[in-house]
Amino acid sequence: MTHHPDALVRLLEGRRVCALTGAGISTDSGIPDYRGPLTRAKARNPIQHRAFLTDPATRARYWARSTLGWPSFRAFEPNAAHHAFAALERGGRLTGLLTQNVDRLHRKAGSRDVIELHGALAEARCLGCGALEDRDALQRRLLALNPGAGERAHTLAPDGDADLDPATVAGFVVPGCVACGGVLKPDVVFFGDNVPKPRVEEAFSRLDAADALLVAGSSLAVFSGYRFVLRAVARGIPVAIVNLGESRGDEHATVRVDAPAGVVLPRLAEALSR
Repeated sequence: MTHHPDALVRLLEGRRVCALTGAGISTDSGIPDYRGPLTRAKARNPIQHRAFLTDPATRARYWARSTLGWPSFRAFEPNAAHHAFAALERGGRLTGLLTQNVDRLHRKAGSRDVIELHGALAEARCLGCGALEDRDALQRRLLALNPGAGERAHTLAPDGDADLDPATVAGFVVPGCVACGGVLKPDVVFFGDNVPKPRVEEAFSRLDAADALLVAGSSLAVFSGYRFVLRAVARGIPVAIVNLGESRGDEHATVRVDAPAGVVLPRLAEALSR
């Protein structure tokens, strides 16, 4: 059953809220998603964690595509949904903001207490020594080693890289860690990998401190997000879902609003600030 947005306000009034956000809140910023109403029919195969770790060709293909996609990805700006969550935080309404997104748009919007469940593309991490490198700095090194690599025609993909003709990847040079020469990986959780346990435990603590869980812009198709709905249900914490289209957690929702997050959340933030 779909509810009117007013039901969302009534549920969350007077309650401290833990928020969980997914790719659906960033589509208004121009970032494509994997499982939205328009993308399910043309799903692509995302990068797999094991393949990245074990196959140099997979790493070269990823970084070649990322070199193309990064300038567009880093230029995206927060939309009304991100700003609404920042306003809720400023008003003291949130126990925490958990996001499955790797775009860092919540932080750009001014949210400070953000747990990035899947990490962020703004850094790369060395698999050898653990050192972090700013993605912009790495971009300069990628372009220095591969002149012209950022100028090919391409289509931006949901994970910040780009769809690219495989033939153009031949000969792409991948730099190593500046500290130890080790293998660099974007500091994100690829498919087939797990969210680090301490990060999950910290996110659970934010949920446990809340009186309600608000899910926005997520189909909850992957367990890394769905687990928080199950935790809320187990602890008797009501669940509200704002998503365009069905989600895996709908059966557990006290309130479900089938509408764009960018429309619903600003109204919610304004109503709860009164």
